[in-house]
Amino acid sequence: MTIESDPSYPAHWEADVVLRDGGTARIRPITTEDAGRLVSFYEQVSDESKYYRFFAPYPRLSDRDVHRFTHHDYVDRVGLAATIGEEFIGTVRYDRIGPDGRPASAPADEAEVAFLVQDAHQGRGVASALLEHIGAVARERGIRRFAAEVLPANTKMIKVFTDVGYQQKRSFEDGSVHLTLDLEPTAESLAVQRAREQRAEARSVQRLLAPGSVAVVGVSRSGAGVGAAALRNLRDSGFHGHLYAVNEAVTRDLLDGVRAYRTVGAIDAPVDLAVIAVPADRVPDAVAACGEHGVQGLVVLSAGYGDSGPAGLARQRELLRQVRSYGMRLIGPNAYGVINTAPEVELNASLTPAPMPVRGRTGLFTQSGAIGIALLSALLRRGEGLSSFVSAGNRADVSGNDILQYWYEDDATDVALLYLETLGNPRKFTRLARRTAAVKPVVVAKGGRHTPAGHVVPGTRLSEDTVSALLRQAGVIRVDTVTELVDVGLLLASQPLPAGPRIAILGNSESLGVLTYDACLTQGLRPLPPLDLTTAASPEDFRTALAAALASDDCDAVIVTAIPWVSEHALADDLADALREAVAEAPGKPVAVVHVELAELVQALSATRAPDAETPDRPAAGSPWTPAAPAATATADPDRIPSYPAAERAVKAVAEAVRYGQWRRALADAGQVPEYEDIDEAGAATQLTGLLADVDGGAVLTLSDWDARELLARYGIRVLPTLPAPSPDAAVRAAGILGYPVALKTTAPHLRHRADLGGVRLDITNEAELRRSYEELTDALGKPAELQPVIQAMVPRGVDTVVRSVIDPAAGAVLSFGLAGVASELLGDTAHRLVPATDRDAAALIRSIRAAPLLFGWRGSDPVDTPALEEVLLRLSRLVDDHPEVIGVSLEPVVAVEGTSVLSATVRVAHPPARGDLGPRTLPSY
Repeated sequence: MTIESDPSYPAHWEADVVLRDGGTARIRPITTEDAGRLVSFYEQVSDESKYYRFFAPYPRLSDRDVHRFTHHDYVDRVGLAATIGEEFIGTVRYDRIGPDGRPASAPADEAEVAFLVQDAHQGRGVASALLEHIGAVARERGIRRFAAEVLPANTKMIKVFTDVGYQQKRSFEDGSVHLTLDLEPTAESLAVQRAREQRAEARSVQRLLAPGSVAVVGVSRSGAGVGAAALRNLRDSGFHGHLYAVNEAVTRDLLDGVRAYRTVGAIDAPVDLAVIAVPADRVPDAVAACGEHGVQGLVVLSAGYGDSGPAGLARQRELLRQVRSYGMRLIGPNAYGVINTAPEVELNASLTPAPMPVRGRTGLFTQSGAIGIALLSALLRRGEGLSSFVSAGNRADVSGNDILQYWYEDDATDVALLYLETLGNPRKFTRLARRTAAVKPVVVAKGGRHTPAGHVVPGTRLSEDTVSALLRQAGVIRVDTVTELVDVGLLLASQPLPAGPRIAILGNSESLGVLTYDACLTQGLRPLPPLDLTTAASPEDFRTALAAALASDDCDAVIVTAIPWVSEHALADDLADALREAVAEAPGKPVAVVHVELAELVQALSATRAPDAETPDRPAAGSPWTPAAPAATATADPDRIPSYPAAERAVKAVAEAVRYGQWRRALADAGQVPEYEDIDEAGAATQLTGLLADVDGGAVLTLSDWDARELLARYGIRVLPTLPAPSPDAAVRAAGILGYPVALKTTAPHLRHRADLGGVRLDITNEAELRRSYEELTDALGKPAELQPVIQAMVPRGVDTVVRSVIDPAAGAVLSFGLAGVASELLGDTAHRLVPATDRDAAALIRSIRAAPLLFGWRGSDPVDTPALEEVLLRLSRLVDDHPEVIGVSLEPVVAVEGTSVLSATVRVAHPPARGDLGPRTLPSY
């Protein structure tokens, strides 16, 4: 069904979802064309499930039933189906009812709801996903409550309703359980929804990273090419599952020692993961074969998609549609692959040749294969191991958000490193990153400021500074380069978090100590005077000094500096052992080493542990490959100490750890969104409905000053009134009404908020002064009709600030704060937070701009009323969070002194999108 065939068809209700077991399904409205699918679906449902649905034996659907269940008006009667391919696996419908329980139309706001899920798919979370989506549809259509009748024995369905988190009433009537659900989202329902989202998406990634069997599609008989390389890497790295090679022209049972088949369908066993390495024009056939065989996930190494222009981008969209139609997840296309070093898996489904990286506690995600190669190489050189690695290429499906969901609950991952070229959904990313960062560090290097070829993401109007601010708000450690990504990751993976910014510095070079001291000051740390051990210092001297520093209560971290001795090679191992001994004596503080031309010391400090067992030999020619024995991979040394070839790099890593530790201690608790008793949410909703009644769907309405003041006042934000002054006499009358002293201001768009252009006259105390100012203004800047002058009462002098909120298409509502004036605008001195903002967010927002000292008594001035400023921010946050129709608000200036005075406000509104941030779980569809 399409919009063209039925203009009433709500295409925006279509969505792909991840189910509880990690598979995917598509949810869409049921149409008149679905009669055959509905009958087939019903025939596959057990008699017991039919009885639970209809409260009586109901072996088959009548023609009347089929007509009723496939014909909807999408307002008072709606049906949704969960599908895999063309097959229904579950359905849900609602019928609007009146107080008497009979069919009704608006304004009736209650509906009866009922589900039916195919028995083979029960337990996968299908009903829960359908309930989320039918609830969102109902709210969109003005329905506020669901009513359901469930037989007491149908405990699974009762649990679906009771676990959803909505406010509900439950009673027992006439032999059935009567449930009434209030569809207004609550904190509990949102928490339930996000917990389900996390479990499902984490499970979908886990199925990709820990498959029981892998097929490589596109393995050449000659042993050359990408497919053959991927097969060798899987085999030689010791994968513990079953491995198959697929080549449509194969003429023998084995390819490179691995059992070979012409197609995936010919494999006489389940396949969990398929690695596809065939030309782009042959990928659809390979995907279809995988889907028909029940493959759970794909890694598509093939290029020629979004990375190759518009035609390739169309192929990429069709690839994603095809993959999801079979309920699979996709890494790629144009991917580099995935690695999982878990001893029971040892998966290297990537183009990284064996041996694969050592086992460690760091997870790595990249969008770029080239950057992935560089990061893997850098980590290997410096002795860092990996728990898992994903290089997603064009990331048409699986993205950094999915990997964060997996790492959040992965006990094998202590540090998350991500190289991102785009943030497809910044709001979701920051939400997931905040939750993950509360338990383990998340370090992000963000690439270019443009969207690379192949990465189709929602456009964002956010500047890089704003993106950085949103990441910092979530506790993300944002670094600028891949080198810093490795540097910071090494420290966090091997060292405890520092308790504060006090840094002890010791070493055998006074000059290197001074450089380190200066670098600490640059990073905002509090270094202690460097301790010079002199160039004659022995490893024992280093051990003694480091142990003393670690035992001292005067420092929170230690940086050791070292330059070569004459006999460098002989002492490198001794120095590494000495430093380890000191750390072992007094653990609990991080240690970093700065070295100059001491490559052997780097190796000694980061040495990996040998494997526990020999890696199985490669099979002899003609012998079948068999799964490897477990626990054969080398592991990173848990006692390693990170080392750096420059003081600035070591200090940068320590400083990021200090700031992250402070965030964990102070801000991991996000604070509270305050409740204000004087907010008139219902009145604001009614006003917005009236204002938008005659506005077209895609149009934006800028409210009049009167309407803007009225709307803001409903949320406790009082805007100082202005009176128009189209002539000198009108200005005098307005001043008489407001009372002197007054201000004369232009409101023309090109002069608004531009006091530097002379469009404002302040502290006018009488009529003569007002007439003179009016004449000067019009002589200098233009006629009154062009200037649109107004009169406003004066307020006490204070600090002029700007409070704004805008809706970004990718990030959602963003709250901003800065000082008024061209200097702040020119320097970009504005801070940002996501909406809804908490009390902690508002306090941090005010204090995070560089000009913040002006608010706190700089150079002897009186400090302003910052709690009042915070309240303005929080009230505006509530307004835009409660009402998605409000797409932009600018309060400029907000004068802060004792209390605040809002002198001007601009409000833009539009019809909201059908699904907001509180909508049901969906996979992005680019």
